[in-house]
Amino acid sequence: MSPFAVLLTVLGYVVVLVVVAWLSGRRADNAGFFIGNRRTPWFMAALAMIGSAMSGVTFISVPGSVAADSFSYMQMVAGFTVGQLFVAFGLVPLFYRLRVFSLYEYLADRFGLMAHRTGAWFFLVAKMTSAALKVFVVCSVMQLLVFGPCGLPLWVNAVVTMALVWLYTQRGGVRSLIWTDSLQTLCLVGSLVLTIGCVVRALGLSAGEAVQEVVASPFSRMVFLDDPSSERYFWKMFVAGAVLLVAMTGLDQDMMQRNLSCATLRGAQKNIVLTALCQIVVILLFLVLGVLLYLYADRQGLSRPAAGDRLFPMVAVDGGLPLVVGVLFVVGLVSSTFSAAGSALTALTTSFTVDILDGPARFGERRLGQLRRWVHAGMAASMTAVILFVGYWADESLINLFFRVAGYTYGPILGLFLFGLFTRRQPREGWVPVAALAGPVASVLLQWLAMRWWGHRIGFELLLYNAGFVVAGLFLLSLRSTNREKA
Repeated sequence: MSPFAVLLTVLGYVVVLVVVAWLSGRRADNAGFFIGNRRTPWFMAALAMIGSAMSGVTFISVPGSVAADSFSYMQMVAGFTVGQLFVAFGLVPLFYRLRVFSLYEYLADRFGLMAHRTGAWFFLVAKMTSAALKVFVVCSVMQLLVFGPCGLPLWVNAVVTMALVWLYTQRGGVRSLIWTDSLQTLCLVGSLVLTIGCVVRALGLSAGEAVQEVVASPFSRMVFLDDPSSERYFWKMFVAGAVLLVAMTGLDQDMMQRNLSCATLRGAQKNIVLTALCQIVVILLFLVLGVLLYLYADRQGLSRPAAGDRLFPMVAVDGGLPLVVGVLFVVGLVSSTFSAAGSALTALTTSFTVDILDGPARFGERRLGQLRRWVHAGMAASMTAVILFVGYWADESLINLFFRVAGYTYGPILGLFLFGLFTRRQPREGWVPVAALAGPVASVLLQWLAMRWWGHRIGFELLLYNAGFVVAGLFLLSLRSTNREKA
């Protein structure tokens, strides 16, 4: 597939995306940008959520991960489903009752302004980093397919990519994202299913024979219960999946903006349950595709790439398959990444404007709109810088790197909410940031000690330890505060 063909595919997709964004967001006000005016039908929100949850990291890294991790990722997906139920019936009713623009307004109501700011700043760091990882996926592939052959450096690639994301999100925010993400979900799932069909056909297999090949593959092992010290041990991944989902969806302004845009609480809950069910099917299909891609590469005599993330692009673009497979790959990759990047950029803008600058309380509608646009542009520029930084140290499977980063950055947010929801204690407000920062620091120390003393490698469950340290710190601070008050 030539660089020109790839570029033409991307530009054609972006033109359609911009037109849809313009039509859906041309009359959006600030409430439309932040929460979609709470008028989104639940089934549209569910369709949009699938595209947002399946980023470019999923599209590239999950198929390539089967050689090293088999189908163990499904253990985490089982945990995701439990986490989705807690979000639907535990957190969403709370946020609808408070009628918040930003989730972190809850922390202000529960602990005070300092906790509100602390949660928002941790979200900004967490979302900026995770979004940069997701966008870096498409940048790295586009560098390989288009920008590199044209002699253009990575920074040009990153600037162009983020400029396109800024272009289609700057007007309508969440109101536009519901429609553009729905389009991108259809493109992503359609590309996945059609690519599987093309690979199966290229292998000369029927549908039944393809299923048999996947089941017989050593890569298809799904449950790992034999080694508790392994990162792939079932209970580690299951519990980590549930906790990660609560932190990265239920307490994430990006993902929850769609849920909060639904007209009713019941509609938001239906949306989340449907998303959870669809997520199981889609991720399983990605893993099946991974087995088929490795099978095709072996039969064609193609060398397996050193990094699993390179498998899908290598086979789809240069593996001897029909041109349509390369086009499907590019459309699926771009749609998944633009969906994640666009929603992250909107959420970052919302959180900074509402939580840090306190925009809705300080400014009128017109001034708030001007402030929002400046913040939106600043966040796009900041994300571009972080993408370039990520490019220098993203040297492992991106799906693993993504969850490792999440373990450090989302832990304090999870800890703050857990302490607020399940205790009645009130920590001294000025010490809340100290407790939040202590969580990641203690987690790094715990990882080092566990490996040095016991040879135990802490995996995705790191988020739970991190949040636990934050909860313990808040408990000790509130205990001291209470004792002083009694004195």
